[in-house]
Amino acid sequence: MKKQILSLLLFAMAMTAGAQNIQVHYDFGRNIYTGEESNRQKVTITLEQFKADKWGSWFYFVDVDLSSHFTESAYTEIAREFNLGKQSPFAAHVEYDGGLSRNGSFQQAALLGAAYNGHTADFSKTWSVQLMYKQYFKSYDNTHAYASAQLTGVWGLNFFNNKLRFSGFIDFWRGEKANNHGCLVILAEPQLWYNFTEHFSVGTEWEFSNNFVYNSDPESTKTFFWNPTLAVKWNF
Repeated sequence: MKKQILSLLLFAMAMTAGAQNIQVHYDFGRNIYTGEESNRQKVTITLEQFKADKWGSWFYFVDVDLSSHFTESAYTEIAREFNLGKQSPFAAHVEYDGGLSRNGSFQQAALLGAAYNGHTADFSKTWSVQLMYKQYFKSYDNTHAYASAQLTGVWGLNFFNNKLRFSGFIDFWRGEKANNHGCLVILAEPQLWYNFTEHFSVGTEWEFSNNFVYNSDPESTKTFFWNPTLAVKWNF
């Protein structure tokens, strides 16, 4: 799990001044790619929180990856949006990405750009498009600072009297390979939830990625991966 579902946040902004949820995902990726993803975690706990105010909104999430013996890593993204006018769908977007792992850290990045946010009258459908400048920083040995750009699309759809929710995001950004050659990184994480109550949901997340997952098999050149999960969520 990487990231916020901004469409959920747009819905929450319409309904309340704040929203928070915790998710527990069991990841099947290591079972599907026994060689390439032999070190992938099986359990991820995600905490998300959103809060709107008169200037815009705050959002953060933390992904904590667990193995049977260790807390493997903690990754966070913290974003602030400033509304560009009371009725305008446009907002300025500022973001920090980074975190720590048991063996070191994630390469940190800062993002700055614009967002276009929209919804239907009843907020059953929400969407957002973000275009941002992305600056990576030297965070540990064998990394270096470099400039990038990121395009993000986010959606959310409610069905069957809000019993079903289909939401997700897709990111495109310029990354760099180990040889410092540039590459296009694609990451998408659609989610489907069944809401048993207003607080408790059961669902799944399917992570599709290219040039994103670390391939631990030295004999494999695979770059595209599909990692499904089975998950539960509690909305506070």
